[in-house]
Amino acid sequence: MKRNFIVLLTILACALTGCKPGQKKDGDMEKETKLKIETSVGDIIVKLYNETPGHRDNFIKLAEEGTYEGTLFHRVIKDFMIQAGDPESKNAPKGKMLGAGDVGYTVPAEFVYPKYFHKKGALSAARQGDNVNPKKESSGCQFYIVTGKVYNDSTLLGMEQQMNQMRLNNAFQALAQKHTKEIYKMRKAGDQEGLMNLQDSLIAQAEAQVAGEPEFHFTPEQVKAYTTVGGTPHLDGEYTVFGEVLEGLDIVDRIQKVKTDRSDRPEEDVVIKKVTVLED
Repeated sequence: MKRNFIVLLTILACALTGCKPGQKKDGDMEKETKLKIETSVGDIIVKLYNETPGHRDNFIKLAEEGTYEGTLFHRVIKDFMIQAGDPESKNAPKGKMLGAGDVGYTVPAEFVYPKYFHKKGALSAARQGDNVNPKKESSGCQFYIVTGKVYNDSTLLGMEQQMNQMRLNNAFQALAQKHTKEIYKMRKAGDQEGLMNLQDSLIAQAEAQVAGEPEFHFTPEQVKAYTTVGGTPHLDGEYTVFGEVLEGLDIVDRIQKVKTDRSDRPEEDVVIKKVTVLED
């Protein structure tokens, strides 16, 4: 059996605790916060979801403290996303590798899935990979805005099948981990028949396990978005989506089309001048 791994958005991060400046008052939960991200190529207006309060309050706090002022969109991949928020990107010289900066804490994951997903314009939190971050905690400061691409129905169906196969592969790998010593001994002894019998047994157990779980399917809302405006469906359930772009998708598109170097950093800096909380 084969297992595919996708390495995405490797970011250093660290633990958000307690209430911070900029946190919403309890009596104002129905009102969504809007912010203006002023960049060197134009302004982007985003709103933050109340269902992801940890990320919402943290983003507001950083905006009010001026953390993002002077930082860059340091990682830009066309038809995928534009990433920003690395404190080390301020006044970074040309050619410097970026993406490892943080603010000393992480934010616990807040997956509100499938309600919020990676459609074009989604505002999401970057994070370190699962190998060092199994709880999928978010970077305390780095974020990305989804650009993605438009998919057709047959491609989405294929992705559903792949995701369901991955569930089976994951179940098999978890079972195999419990037989590591046994597998090692059989390999050392050249016991191919024993290995094949164990593999067949584990496959049967994995199939029985996933058979009792519901299959993965995209919701109608996801299908509509991914086949019209586009997005990055393979990121769903892996990274916290905590807001979306209300105005300025044309600016997002302009940023994603800039020329980049081999590390995906724009050759000409795209600077965040200021992030401001908007008052209605």
